[in-house]
Amino acid sequence: MNSIDALKELLYKMADDQLIIGHRNSEWTGLGPILEEDIAFSSMAQDKIGQSEHLYNLLNQLGEADADTVAFTRNANQFHSSRLVELPIGDYSFSLIRHFLFDFSEYLRFEALRSSAYEPLAQVSKKFFGEIKYHTMHANTWVNQLGNGNEESHRKMQESLNFAWNYALGIFEPGPAENILVDEYIFIGEESLKNRWLDTIIPLLKKSGLTIPSEDTWKPIYGGRTGVHTENLQPLLEEMTEVYSIDPSADW
Repeated sequence: MNSIDALKELLYKMADDQLIIGHRNSEWTGLGPILEEDIAFSSMAQDKIGQSEHLYNLLNQLGEADADTVAFTRNANQFHSSRLVELPIGDYSFSLIRHFLFDFSEYLRFEALRSSAYEPLAQVSKKFFGEIKYHTMHANTWVNQLGNGNEESHRKMQESLNFAWNYALGIFEPGPAENILVDEYIFIGEESLKNRWLDTIIPLLKKSGLTIPSEDTWKPIYGGRTGVHTENLQPLLEEMTEVYSIDPSADW
């Protein structure tokens, strides 16, 4: 694998993560516990789908198909998204914990990529950074509020954290030629990113009254980056592409 192929692999997993979590978050539209949260999750979902389009456009510049084709014509086994993002929204505690764990990983990813040697990716990362910073502020506020809330809210948040943890570790599944990206100063690598993530979120979770699972239980749930997904992704894709599939050649 050469550097272009390694770069494509990185861009695909980033774009696919944003697209899938964007669609999952959009499922809270009209269902949020309060109007403010209904609006917030809908807005963040829109941001993420927009971010995915920009990343797909970078792939198009590297010779891949256009954004719509890439987003709407692949099956689950062709997606590079982590398994965390495809899980059903569950109850609000799970969606908030996933929001917290995922968005802090993305915040740190784009923070690092702002200095990427691949200038188009550096520019896109600078563009997204402010949006994602807001997402992490939102996530941290609500995790803190509910983690330090009453007994029931704390219990639900802790249970959701326990369930999501190994899926979240799967975000950092290493790429097959990641060393090329590191050597060429395109990306810092998933292990370095994971360590930055742990250093960031553990103190925040402690302030929220939450405890990460014991390290001897950490078993990252990999597979998504190589197209091995849960049973939840394909139905999501079929729903997402329902209108497009009626007539893929239609000029909208």
